[in-house]
Amino acid sequence: MQPGRSCPLHYRYAPASLNRPPEIVANTLYVVGGLYGNAPALRAINALAAAEPGPVSLAFNGDFNWFNTDSAGFAAINQTVLAHHALRGNVETELAGDDDTAGCGCAYPDNVSDAEVARSNAMLALLRETARKNPQLRAQLAALPMSLVAEVGGLRVAIVHGDCESLAGWSYDESAMEHATVAAHFTAARARIIASSHTCLPVAIKLDTAQGPCALFNNGAAGMPNFAGTAFGVITRIATTPAATPAALYGTVIDDVHIDALAVAYDQAQWQREFVANWPEGSAGHLSYHQRITSGPRYGLNRAMRSGIRINTTLLRELRTGGTSK
Repeated sequence: MQPGRSCPLHYRYAPASLNRPPEIVANTLYVVGGLYGNAPALRAINALAAAEPGPVSLAFNGDFNWFNTDSAGFAAINQTVLAHHALRGNVETELAGDDDTAGCGCAYPDNVSDAEVARSNAMLALLRETARKNPQLRAQLAALPMSLVAEVGGLRVAIVHGDCESLAGWSYDESAMEHATVAAHFTAARARIIASSHTCLPVAIKLDTAQGPCALFNNGAAGMPNFAGTAFGVITRIATTPAATPAALYGTVIDDVHIDALAVAYDQAQWQREFVANWPEGSAGHLSYHQRITSGPRYGLNRAMRSGIRINTTLLRELRTGGTSK
């Protein structure tokens, strides 16, 4: 099988392994998945946190590296992220080792083309060369856990990169999600909220389970546009207080805990310059991601919101008038 397709055995864990005491206890928690080396997005996230009325705990749930192949950018992103709570995604896991049999470690499903998988493997190989020049950071990445558990307002939160069975799991992908699987994960992890990333496209759902209402929020990507014609990333905010608008895109409430997708309005022009400096026209990164970075994916906001999720009506008006794509 082509590297990048299969899920390595050491990526796997039991959902019940998330049934443990929390490593994070917070009133406001930002879960940041898929930063992908976007420094302007990281600055925008810090600005959102600074605007909150109280302290914010940040948890980076993997793939905070990807486009940052320059040594300075690699060091800056990792030094900042590793000062907070973090777990390793498939990118960090593969950067920390030298075995290339898993390729990028993405465990791509069959609907992803062989050409795209090959380009991702090539991108990982180049980024690994940068990581080798930063051995101390590389060792820190290797030491990161594959999951985190948090508690916000008395609710347990399972924080994973892929899903509750694998670091590179795709069961929370918007096109593959099955309610029975998600409900079983909530029960085994004894969590009321699951926060994930990995699949690059956001999706959120609220389900009634034996434990009561539960919510799954896959934030897609903090460091890339997530919806057609837009230029912002998305992170997950979990807090005992409501999210401020217009940053809140959509969300729900469980037992007075607010779970929202927040827009990360980073400096798009600066990010495009930094991206092209590392991934010029014709490179693997440019071929795979330039279109998305400049115009967003072919994915509408309506596809992200499933049962029990409400939209920010202010944002909806802006989307209808084209305000968020400027």
